[in-house]
Amino acid sequence: MSALEPRVPETAAPVPPEPSESPGGILGAAYRTLSIGIISVVFLIAFEATAVGTAMPVAARELNGIGLYAFAFSSYFTTSLFGMVLSGQWADRQGPLRPLALGIGAFAGGLVLSGTAAGMWVFLLGRAVQGFGGGLVIVALYVVVSRAYDERLRPAIMAAFAASWVVPSIVGPLAAGTVTEHLGWRWVFLAIPALVVVPLVVAIPAIRRTASGPVAGGEPVAFDRRRIRLALGISAGAGLLQYAAQDLRWLSVVPAVAGAALLVPAARGLLPRGTYLARRGLPSVVLLRGVAAGSFIAAESFVPLMLVTQRGLSPTLAGFSLALGGLTWAGGSWVQSKGRMAPYRERLMVGGMVLVTFAIAAAPTVLLTWVPVWTLALAWAVGCLGMGLVIGSTSVLLLELSAPREAGANSAALQISDALANVVLLAAGGAAFAALGGGTVGAAHAVTSGGASSHPGAFVVVFLPMACVALVGAWVATRLHATPADAARSTPAAAARPTPADAARPTPAAAARSTPAAAARPAPPAAAARPAPPADVPGPERRGSQGS
Repeated sequence: MSALEPRVPETAAPVPPEPSESPGGILGAAYRTLSIGIISVVFLIAFEATAVGTAMPVAARELNGIGLYAFAFSSYFTTSLFGMVLSGQWADRQGPLRPLALGIGAFAGGLVLSGTAAGMWVFLLGRAVQGFGGGLVIVALYVVVSRAYDERLRPAIMAAFAASWVVPSIVGPLAAGTVTEHLGWRWVFLAIPALVVVPLVVAIPAIRRTASGPVAGGEPVAFDRRRIRLALGISAGAGLLQYAAQDLRWLSVVPAVAGAALLVPAARGLLPRGTYLARRGLPSVVLLRGVAAGSFIAAESFVPLMLVTQRGLSPTLAGFSLALGGLTWAGGSWVQSKGRMAPYRERLMVGGMVLVTFAIAAAPTVLLTWVPVWTLALAWAVGCLGMGLVIGSTSVLLLELSAPREAGANSAALQISDALANVVLLAAGGAAFAALGGGTVGAAHAVTSGGASSHPGAFVVVFLPMACVALVGAWVATRLHATPADAARSTPAAAARPTPADAARPTPAAAARSTPAAAARPAPPAAAARPAPPADVPGPERRGSQGS
């Protein structure tokens, strides 16, 4: 059976450490160093997401790139698609240590490139390099959790990922806004790489001791070159679609068609069969992750820009208006991690998507001058609560439906759905924004000064369609558990067409990992406009994603 086919969890599972070997949970003696190390990686992603999202409106303004504003986020997700697939293959074959180390380095290098950019296109190149690193990191973290933590501890480490967004969500916007206003936006990008030192020093030695190398026992996992080609195709297709969306001319139809021709078949080859039909079980889990993260991050990316250009807020206040969401996202993740909530998980996820829909639909009401700005902060906090319930739960369900040797491939599929939805919905939102004059919203005045702009409709056509997408997610959330008929329908098809990669990838039992893009509360590393996506990852990259 292919690693990405819908499947029912098998009964044989690797023997986890005895509870007596790990007293104190994820901070017990057996796990303390590893937990602190990988949580510090998520903390880095979260801080980047919230800080960069706050500085983004000023950076785009000074580089004359308001028209490419959405591209500043979606370029991150485009290259992360390739990074995710490569990381999954690499981690399944040689362990998660090397892709994690390379990913952290590329993440930091991309920040430096963007921070020193003299033009918007160089800035976008830096975001692309950063996205490649973020894609490597997020999947590698999934594999680390799958290998190093027994099943009973995974919800706890996932909740810790979400909690690691709380401090950055509060401190990040304030610090980034202050630096942007007094020293300049470049210092936000250039200062963050210094934070890379702690994750490298703490996490990598701990991972080397507990989760490095291939899975013990059995044949080594084959390196699937077909999946790498598909990953290149999906990244190239997404890039062409973004370019077409930002250049609204008839000639743009050519790259749009070429992008779709590359992206659609590649996505079908990398995601579980039946994903876009919302087939029950693993396909719907993967689809829901994309729908939730994509709609929320696409909308959140425009929140700071809307507050700065339409309501005259400073970058600090615009970013800080989303800070409460860090607490509620972590709260939602904590609620779903409780064992007594397991029987109600599907209801929690349906309710979470309803909350997300409400938040996105309510956001543009602040375009009415008589609506207090603080109402958006409250509405977004409600949406973040819903995201905490949904993103954390998709990670838990992925663990239940994945075998140890499939952790890399299935984690990559979940993150590909997340990032691909971000790319497509950000491109669509950016095109609609530009079509209604959004590219000029900052041209009449400095972003850091007060004053309103004259294109409120450009923001409305971003938020309301995303609310509709989120509402579809509420329906998808009712289809997360496979029935016997669904399993019977999918299993024969998988067995009838074995591939060399499938033969080399045995399928024991259940376990995958938990979300740093979910906690990815994602953008963002692209952090979102603030998030804001690795495991729980807030903000475009962060939640999700996360990271930015």
